Amino acid sequence: IAIAAGALADGVAAVLPDIAFLCAYRRGADVAADGPFIELAQYLSVHRDRVDDVFRTLSYFDGVNFARRIHAPALFSVALMDTIVPPSTTFAAFNHLASEDRTIEAYAFNNHEGGGTVHWQKQTVWLAERFVA
Repeated sequence: IAIAAGALADGVAAVLPDIAFLCAYRRGADVAADGPFIELAQYLSVHRDRVDDVFRTLSYFDGVNFARRIHAPALFSVALMDTIVPPSTTFAAFNHLASEDRTIEAYAFNNHEGGGTVHWQKQTVWLAERFVA
């Protein structure tokens, strides 16, 4: 939701997506081991004739497509052992950002909980560096 808001709302000063979900649906359905992407894969296993239609429709809500419209500074987080939101889907959105001021914090040994309080502290510092006089 942070990605969509950052792309669609006027006057956004910063975007801070944590474990960005709803990005790169096709990739997520291919590699996720748990969570909603699995439900998508299960649906498509039954509705084999709808694959192209499903992914075309989902492209309207794909964070990767919204990321191209984000010009505000962005701080992402990704957990490299996440089985629900595959890291490659978060990186896909991050790599498509229009913003030049962008950072991604990777948590190598974390699952879907991401960086937790450690990342919250990093977000606070990151925001203060940009907005506190």
